[in-house]
Amino acid sequence: MAFLPRILAFCFFLLLLVAFVQCARRGTPTGGPKDEDPPVLIKSDPDSMTTNFKSNRIRLYFDELIKLNDIQNQLIVSPPLKIQPEVSPQGGARKYVEVIMKDTLLDSTTYTLNFGESIVDNNESNPAPFLTYVFSTGDYIDSLYLRGIVRDAFNKDADEFISVMLYEVDTAFTDSIVFNKLPNYITNTLDSLTSFQLRNLKEGRYTLIAIKDENKNNLFDQDTDKIAFLEEPVDIPTDSSFLLTLFREVPNYNAARPSLVAANKIIFGYTGKHDSMQISPLSQIPDSINTMITKEYDKDTLNYWFTPFEFDSLVFEVKNMAFDQIDTFTVKSRKLAPDSLVISSSHRSKINFDDQFFLQFNIPVTTIDTSSITLINQDSVAVEFETELASSENKINISFEKEPNSTYIMSLMPGFMTDFFEQTNDTIFYRLSTNSYADFGNLRLNLSGDIDYPIILQLTDERGETKREVIAEEPRLFEFNNIEPGNYLLRLIIDSNANQVWDTGSYLEKRQPEKVIYYPQAIEVRANWELEQTFTVGG
Repeated sequence: MAFLPRILAFCFFLLLLVAFVQCARRGTPTGGPKDEDPPVLIKSDPDSMTTNFKSNRIRLYFDELIKLNDIQNQLIVSPPLKIQPEVSPQGGARKYVEVIMKDTLLDSTTYTLNFGESIVDNNESNPAPFLTYVFSTGDYIDSLYLRGIVRDAFNKDADEFISVMLYEVDTAFTDSIVFNKLPNYITNTLDSLTSFQLRNLKEGRYTLIAIKDENKNNLFDQDTDKIAFLEEPVDIPTDSSFLLTLFREVPNYNAARPSLVAANKIIFGYTGKHDSMQISPLSQIPDSINTMITKEYDKDTLNYWFTPFEFDSLVFEVKNMAFDQIDTFTVKSRKLAPDSLVISSSHRSKINFDDQFFLQFNIPVTTIDTSSITLINQDSVAVEFETELASSENKINISFEKEPNSTYIMSLMPGFMTDFFEQTNDTIFYRLSTNSYADFGNLRLNLSGDIDYPIILQLTDERGETKREVIAEEPRLFEFNNIEPGNYLLRLIIDSNANQVWDTGSYLEKRQPEKVIYYPQAIEVRANWELEQTFTVGG
């Protein structure tokens, strides 16, 4: 029976091990279920909906520790205040929010403080959704409301934090009020909504405006803000829902101070329309000096090119008679190297069948010699091509028919082009290749519904960048062939003035932007796939 003590020892050890495991389990915290409950408002001091409000301090008490999140964007006070209230806690946690009013309140006025989702619990940041506090400095609470939706005039999705405003139409009202006076009422779409509702309004006639308030001053700053408006005033009370279309205006013309950026170039920046802009030197420039003015493609800049020469300063007169504006600027000399010729290409290797190959230049091109261009395929067979000098964009388009699974070698011999300063190119080679037709997809599109022609139909990527564009003056079948696989958006522009571009609106001219309609869903294009869709447009 010598093994009996061993059995007893083993059993004793096993009991100790089980006890240890149980103790370990009891000592390991599980954390419990995740807290998903928002903080609950217990009381406020003074009470919400108080009339004859006299206090300058408001406290909102909650059932747990809270903190503030993005209060600068989320808190909307209507009517707006010139001096924003002080809100705490900032950077800490406690069981109440305190608002200190720093501005003088209007008499007999109902105020609404909408906290959005800025009040969150301290542990999991669960928000108390769209909490509002209402009080009146008069004998009663105004209870009327107005609702609607904001959309972007050109982009598929609207911006976040759009301010929606009401201005009372009285004897002092003018359209320019949005530039220099705070609105009577304001709300915000916040970061998750495109709809809005203005509450606690009093009866009256109002102008309805929305702006993307970049400067957060509750005023329309044309150079930075988008704006939306209704052409006619709104009478409150109303049961109607309103649609506001947000757009960025073409800014007012203004000439910026010019700058010498190279020994042979001065740039003249501007905002607004430059069509009637004229640049004239008031300083004496030698007759031997050649000058040229060109528009910088895709920038609000005019380039003043000149043959380099010695000078201390140059005085220029900049006129824009369309706006009856004349400016005088002085440009001082400094030691800079001249711009030298740089040639860039639209494609470096792969090219699609429908892509346009072009060469872009940083200095104005004066002549091209097409005999200095050769284009051959992989079999060393010459390929026919056409060239076009696009002076406004300072580039040369080179068009040729592309075959699948092919390679093309383009050679540009010295002297192929000459720029404004008589500079020419060195020998340049480009090697371009194509894929198989099976690597791409095709999309055919039928438009139906109430459509006013002419139209511009654009195929864009998911960021809204145009990949293909078709202009049509009457109904037809639209085809987008040899498209790279991916997800695309369809954007339909009603080209009301038939100028083949989308035109924005003007608030003071009471002109809405041209209408833009998107196909409801993204369209997936697959390789070696034929897809046909019908785009039904409502009235």
